[in-house]
Amino acid sequence: MTAALTLTDLSKTFPVGRTLFGRSTASVKAVHPITLTVERNETLGIVGESGCGKSTLARMLVGLLEPTTGTIEIEGAALDNADPAVFGKRIQYVFQDPISSLNPRKTIRQIMEAPLKRLHGLGRAQRAERISEIFASVNLREEFLDRYPHEFSGGQAQRIGIARALAANARILILDEPVSALDVSVQAQVLNLLADLKAEFDLTYLFISHDLAVVEAVSDRIAVLYFGSMVELGPAEEVFRAPRHPYTKLLADSAPVVGRALKAPEGRETELPDPLNPPPGCAFAARCPRASERCRAEIPGLTEGAGGSAAACFHPLA
Repeated sequence: MTAALTLTDLSKTFPVGRTLFGRSTASVKAVHPITLTVERNETLGIVGESGCGKSTLARMLVGLLEPTTGTIEIEGAALDNADPAVFGKRIQYVFQDPISSLNPRKTIRQIMEAPLKRLHGLGRAQRAERISEIFASVNLREEFLDRYPHEFSGGQAQRIGIARALAANARILILDEPVSALDVSVQAQVLNLLADLKAEFDLTYLFISHDLAVVEAVSDRIAVLYFGSMVELGPAEEVFRAPRHPYTKLLADSAPVVGRALKAPEGRETELPDPLNPPPGCAFAARCPRASERCRAEIPGLTEGAGGSAAACFHPLA
C-alpha cells in the first residue's frame, strides 16, 4: 500500500540580514533534512518546544513555504513545484486560533464555498449539498451558515475550521495546536470529533501540539523535534513511557501533572542554541547530562532500538 505522505531530505533555510545590495549576510536552518513516512489512516504526533521547527515543517507540507531541499510525496505523487490547487486537494491545514483563521468579512457559507469553487469547480446546487453533508459530519446546524465568525464560540469556530478543511476533500490534515485555545471540556469534544472524522473519511493526521498528554492520547506514532531536527521517532505508547533520547525525557519530566510540583532542570543550559551560531555536533549537548566529547563534535543520526523507537543519540537511555 502506498504511504499517505513521504518526506525525503526535506529542509528549510531562511536568509537573514541584508547588505546594501540585497544580498543575504547569514542564514538560519529552521528545519534540518528530515526523511519520514506517514502511513494512511495514521496519526503522527509532532512535539517539541517553541522554535524547534514544527510550524515551519507544517507550512512546507501545505505549500505555504517552499522547501530549501528535499521532496514531498502524497500517495506517491511528488508535490514539489506543483500547482497550489494540487496541494489543496490532497492536504489541508487546521489552524491553532479558530477565530482569527476565518475571514471576518465573509459568512460561514462563503468561507465553506471557497474551496468547493476554486479547487473542485462545483456548481451552486452541488456546493449546497456538499456543505450540508460536511456540517452534519461536524455536528453543526445549517442555520450557522449565514452568520459571521465572531458570532461563534471557540469550539464552534474550530469545528467550522475543520469543516472547511474537509470541504477540500483532502485526505491529510495538518492539525496545528487544534485544541490549545479551547477550554478543557471543549477540547475533549473536538478530539472525539477528530477521531470520528478520521474513521469516517479515512483521514491521515499530523497532530502538532505542546500538550504531551493530548499528543500521546491521539497519536499512533510520535516525532520529537529539537532545534530543527528529528531526535526521536516511535510508537506513542513507547516514546514517553521509555524515552530513548534525553531531550524526550526532559520534555516528559517537564510536563505539568496534577499533584506534582513543577521543577525546572538543574545544572544545565535551558535555552535553545543560537540559530545564527549553531554549535558543532549534537545541538542538545549543552543541556544533556550524558553528553560526551563525541556528542560535541559529531551529529548523531537516527538509530532504531528496542520497542521500535529510533533516537538521534550516541548515548540513548534505552
